[in-house]
Amino acid sequence: MRDPRLLAKPPVTRLGCLVLVRNRCGDVLLVNPDYMDGMILPGGAANTNEPPHRAAARHLHAETGLNLRLTHIVVVDFTPADRHLERLNPVFDGGTVRDDTPLTVPPQYKSGLLGARFVPVRELPDVTSPSQYARITEALANRTLPVLLHGRRAARETGAGPAARSGPGREGAVSTGRRPWGSRHP
Repeated sequence: MRDPRLLAKPPVTRLGCLVLVRNRCGDVLLVNPDYMDGMILPGGAANTNEPPHRAAARHLHAETGLNLRLTHIVVVDFTPADRHLERLNPVFDGGTVRDDTPLTVPPQYKSGLLGARFVPVRELPDVTSPSQYARITEALANRTLPVLLHGRRAARETGAGPAARSGPGREGAVSTGRRPWGSRHP
């Protein structure tokens, strides 16, 4: 049953779906947008009724060419309204990719990006804003929480694309290196 009163005035919160990806050296993948000062985690806004993990995977692929299955969240950041609408930003664990993983950044006129690269953790304060640095630091420190769709783990569904279904030893496979909440073994 739908109550029309619930849809009469929809919320104005934007859902910004971000991804934390690291290489084997521990460097963090960042993109450099031409419309902001500093580098940021890859990601972007979810479309209406788009599950957040799919939105994050879609933006990650569009911005870097990476196809990763995103099944866990490392941190959720709420940003109050300032120049933009208030935002809820789940940061998904994109895992660890090989150091030689190629990145494909679309031309600036199409993407608004000046580039993307893996940044050593010690350099993050120099290339990100204070709030972005705090978000990344928290994401690096936390364990993961599973992504659920209507109470069921999203990991049981098909990923973002063909590479997202890769298994260990196959092209595009990733290792998160993190223990889920409730894990008893180190």
